[in-house]
Amino acid sequence: MKRTKNVFFTALTLMAFSAGAWGQTSGQDTLASNEAHDAAAAPAAPAPSVVTAADVQALKDALAAQQLQLDQLTQQLERQQAQQAAAKAASKTDAGAVQPVTPRQVAELSNGAAVQQDATPGLNLQETPAQPPTNPLESPVISIHFRGITITPGGFAEAAFVRRSRALGADLPTPFNSLTMPGASQNSLSEFFGSARQSRPTVYVDGRLKNVEFSSYISGDFLSSGDTSSATSTNSYTFRLRQAWGQAKFDNGWSFLGGQMWSLVTENKASIAPSDDLGKTNDARPMTIDPGYNVGFTFARQYGIRLTKNFGDKVAFAVAMENAQATLTTHNNADNFLLGEAGATNSYNDALTGCSISSYTPTTTGAIPVYYTTCTPAATYAFNPSPDIIAKLALDPGFGHYEIFGLFDRFRDRAFPCADFLVGGSTNCAKPDTSVTGAYNSSKNGGGVGANARWNFDNKHVVFGLHFFGGSGVGRYGAAQLSDLAIHANGTPDPIKDYQGLASLEWHGKKLDVYAYAGGEYAGRTTDYDANTGEYVGYGSPEFKNSGCYTESAPSFGVTAGFNPGSLSKCTADTRAIAEGTLGFWYRFYNGPRGKFQFGTQYSYVTRETWSGVAGPGTSGSPSGLDNMVYTSFRYYLP
Repeated sequence: MKRTKNVFFTALTLMAFSAGAWGQTSGQDTLASNEAHDAAAAPAAPAPSVVTAADVQALKDALAAQQLQLDQLTQQLERQQAQQAAAKAASKTDAGAVQPVTPRQVAELSNGAAVQQDATPGLNLQETPAQPPTNPLESPVISIHFRGITITPGGFAEAAFVRRSRALGADLPTPFNSLTMPGASQNSLSEFFGSARQSRPTVYVDGRLKNVEFSSYISGDFLSSGDTSSATSTNSYTFRLRQAWGQAKFDNGWSFLGGQMWSLVTENKASIAPSDDLGKTNDARPMTIDPGYNVGFTFARQYGIRLTKNFGDKVAFAVAMENAQATLTTHNNADNFLLGEAGATNSYNDALTGCSISSYTPTTTGAIPVYYTTCTPAATYAFNPSPDIIAKLALDPGFGHYEIFGLFDRFRDRAFPCADFLVGGSTNCAKPDTSVTGAYNSSKNGGGVGANARWNFDNKHVVFGLHFFGGSGVGRYGAAQLSDLAIHANGTPDPIKDYQGLASLEWHGKKLDVYAYAGGEYAGRTTDYDANTGEYVGYGSPEFKNSGCYTESAPSFGVTAGFNPGSLSKCTADTRAIAEGTLGFWYRFYNGPRGKFQFGTQYSYVTRETWSGVAGPGTSGSPSGLDNMVYTSFRYYLP
């Protein structure tokens, strides 16, 4: 509109000048006619010269003035077009995305509708006042465009708390497999913890080159701790890596993904694609406040490389190699196996936990007791023989989303058949054999299969899902973190059978989301008898003692008095099954260009059942633990 108006002003000016020149010529012609009429009645006079030098110079000056005015009008038109282009670029940013702005555009936006004084006297064109300039930096920042890529910051800040009816000494993530037995002193105490540690900064980067789209995503939170972390003063907890991956996605349906990501065993909502938590969250994680999610949910976040092929929007297939590990629970074994070791300093987690002080008094008369400290490594790392191999087929036929997947893993340790020589003798080892005589490597295969199904109803307001995963040596992939392995009497690996299942029901509204989950996990018995020691070994043996699981014991001195609950003697209590039911909601007070602010509450009831063992008088050989948990959360998400 402004451009049309400027052209109109230009044409009007030219017409005005033309009219002035025509008027001047017309006046001269009229004067000449009158003079000719007078000349007919008057005596003849000398004829004036036809064109003088002054007339030529005057005509040149008039043309020069008109050219100068045209140049000024053209410059003003160019300035207006630049202003309009800058305003249009700012208005077309994706909900406030910052676009590159040239210094000239910034200066012109700062000048607004200012009109420069024309150098030519008598020319005073008035522009239509422009709207106040919009500063792109004042808009909500969603993306930053830089050298052909788009950088999108995101994440949220959280204020959450959890109250448990039975103390676990844990922050927001619930250690489901650590629910205490009836005799534990913690069962008489509840606990409350407030935390901002789940707050999550994220960065997503994407760009395109010909027929391939490149993307990368990094996210983290503060649900880890260092040697100086505590909740007594500054709550200085450390940053934790959640995801860090890069992807190349080709137009022909192939994509390659590498880094730390959600495992391929994690259920997707559609097709097979990574999640970035920025509106592209594709994994079907429970909506719980608890970052441990819900019992029965199968997942991992770990290193992997993945190759995916999408066949349109209906079928997708992927295969991945992911980081392997082994978790272990075994009892009464001799020291005749080596599965891994504690973390190496400056590489893995080499911290110690569960330290206790014991004493020993020599039999010599007047001897002074000797005190010694025993500590347990905070994290152990198995010597993995190979990566975990995972394959998944996803189907989206139009109603529902369906997945079938399988996992292959492998475990290896070093067995020492003569290691229990000192404690019970061996039919295969005799003096002068040593504990390392005949040592060898032993490997066992594990793995499992799973299936997921998810349906949307009522225009996607209602979502119902079912999940199952089962196999041997796959316990670490479940939210309850049951063990992968036990150890045979001869020191070789013995994978534990494990099953995981989850049913989910969600309702999604404009401001309110309501969710309900029910899940369970099971670990099978894996037992053996060691003839050299006369002990039953492994996991869940009916010969293990559970008679002391109901008897409270006094706290021990430990490293710090008052912070070392007494341990239950004669209480093996290997987990047979864990079940959890959860009900919660999220309510969004605001969700718009300035971000999202929401509040949520969650209630969970968890039970832990154990394998039956030797019972005590008047007690059951199958003790169980339970907990009631209430979570709340306030979150602000970046736009």
